[in-house]
Amino acid sequence: MSGIARRARLAALLAGALPVVLGLSPAQAHHRPDQIVLPGAHSAEGIAAGTGTTFYAGELFTGNIYRGDVRTRTASRFITAPKGRMALGLRLDRPHHLLFAAGGFTGQAYVYDSVTGAPVKAYQLTTGTSVINDVALTRKGAWFTDSAQAKLYFIPVGRDGALGAVRTLQLHGPAAVLKTGFNNNGIQASADGDTLVVAHTNSAVLNTVDPVTGRSATIKGVSVPNVDGILLRGRTLYAVQNLSNKVTQWRLSEHLSSGRLLETITSPKFEVPTTVARFGDDLAVVNAKFDTGFPPTASQYEVTIVDR
Repeated sequence: MSGIARRARLAALLAGALPVVLGLSPAQAHHRPDQIVLPGAHSAEGIAAGTGTTFYAGELFTGNIYRGDVRTRTASRFITAPKGRMALGLRLDRPHHLLFAAGGFTGQAYVYDSVTGAPVKAYQLTTGTSVINDVALTRKGAWFTDSAQAKLYFIPVGRDGALGAVRTLQLHGPAAVLKTGFNNNGIQASADGDTLVVAHTNSAVLNTVDPVTGRSATIKGVSVPNVDGILLRGRTLYAVQNLSNKVTQWRLSEHLSSGRLLETITSPKFEVPTTVARFGDDLAVVNAKFDTGFPPTASQYEVTIVDR
């Protein structure tokens, strides 16, 4: 055997032996868990990407907020919310360190300091029957959906991070359709903030909304039964389809008027996913487990990581 062959064989033996020396199998040496448990949570719904590999996830029926890391695959409770709050959609205003949370059946929205977890402000968006479901950010502020009313709510954020008074936008067109159950749900904004994309659960479509007039139009070619949270990156859109246990990836046209399906993403670890965040090539998807009931009765809630 030549010297080169002997060295190659020795390297292979050492590579195989190292995990044994460390008490690990080769698979264990490289494996990272594909789920991050939210310890002590009794429900879950929303997720927001933080800085770096940090994420925030909400406990639906208590309003508590968890902070975790997709790199270390860990999470812990970050905010213990005042009694009576809920937490559905979440979004982080990074420049001002403001974490926005949709308040569900309370008709409220909450703002927290994303560094300290301290409450900053609570808004009563509406006193009518409502489900404040999700939130999107533009450079000018935060938009909230209401799954029970044909309205969006806007909280202005100044350049210095100052919060303004809430404004209500009446919707017109397909986004104004109201049926029994959940209507407008997930929401995202175009990069320039001039167009909102709103998921309509009952209609199984995505609509664009003019944030000034409230006029809406359905995005052609996109069918999304059980649509919940959405994520828009440029013209690539991810739609979480909760009871369908999948996330679909769409390519939207230049003016967001039509779309085509790129991929259907599934995982055996999905259990009624509701919202999604992206970290590089990974998707972080929250399991709400509404298949166990509403409120859900599962013993554990987690974020599933899907490698793209």
